[in-house]
Amino acid sequence: MPQLQIGDEAPSIILPSIDGTDFDLSSLKGKRVIMTFFRFDSCPFCNLRIHRLVKRWNEFPEDTVMVGIFDAKMSALKRRMKKHEVPFTLVADETYEHFLNNGVKKSIFRVMFAPLRAPLTFLETLFRGYVPMTMSLSKLSTLPVDILIDENGKIAKAHYCKDTVDHLPIDEMIEFAKGN
Repeated sequence: MPQLQIGDEAPSIILPSIDGTDFDLSSLKGKRVIMTFFRFDSCPFCNLRIHRLVKRWNEFPEDTVMVGIFDAKMSALKRRMKKHEVPFTLVADETYEHFLNNGVKKSIFRVMFAPLRAPLTFLETLFRGYVPMTMSLSKLSTLPVDILIDENGKIAKAHYCKDTVDHLPIDEMIEFAKGN
């Protein structure tokens, strides 16, 4: 499927959340939404990104809506994310359907390039004990995507990451959440 572009309608996504509810993106029209397609539940870089977001969560407006979509089984995602005490929505796309429908790409070369491009980030993942618990090349090769959705349900920005550490800056996400 093609990648999302600025001005596109937000995709239709209904997935189970780790809190036991169903997440329905269409129910959030009228709110700004920050959405990320992460990789898999034990992805070291994804866990570090979650850690960093949680650490800075108090800088986001109180009504911030954020959702992280993982290529994971719900039981594994719940178990892995329990230690983070995540204050935003996390969902499991066990069939990978929404990744495919929204142009998420795979590249084992670009994934392997990330530790070389960001060695300190790589070392931080090791220091924090984040290790991938899969040998699946399919899961390992997924490239994350950060999407900003405006109040009208339109894509304001779609950042298809070059590698596993190339996310939108958290400062930019905070400014978007504030309406800037």
